[in-house]
Amino acid sequence: MAILKVCRLGHPVLRRIAEPVPLDTIPTPAFQQFIDDMIETMHEYDGVGLAAPQVHVAQQVAVLEVAKHPRYPEAPAVPLTVLINPRVTILSEDTVDGWEGCLSIPDLRGVVPRYRELRVEALDRHGNPLSFVATDFHARVIQHEYDHLQGKVYMDRMPSLATLTHLLEWQRYWVKHE
Repeated sequence: MAILKVCRLGHPVLRRIAEPVPLDTIPTPAFQQFIDDMIETMHEYDGVGLAAPQVHVAQQVAVLEVAKHPRYPEAPAVPLTVLINPRVTILSEDTVDGWEGCLSIPDLRGVVPRYRELRVEALDRHGNPLSFVATDFHARVIQHEYDHLQGKVYMDRMPSLATLTHLLEWQRYWVKHE
């Protein structure tokens, strides 16, 4: 496995709509290795999700996992999930504001409204169909990664840049210390 280079805001791949993964590509050793490398990269950089465009590949692939994460200690666990060619359907127009950061936009955080509940349909890493409902933080992570597949970043969803904050200032002034 390998740690992949994460591109940063400004790289054109982050603004391109990702291409669907051809079904015959999914079982290939090279594609399976790419998925493993994405997972290792997400873990290396303490992410809860990673989309292929973030590692310079404009394909519809995302990985996510939330398990006792230091940045999100109160977030419910989300098992390791691979989403290939995902489709997202909003189930409720209710939105929730929450802080987000991004491996491609290091050292910044901002408040982003996200839909509370959605249905996800995708293929798993073996090409098997997935269909599930995600809510709250799980839904937030999926929407964040799905946006990457659509050429968007979280700052595009911020209604105001007033909360855009450098990480150190966010920790100093915004995070509630216990």
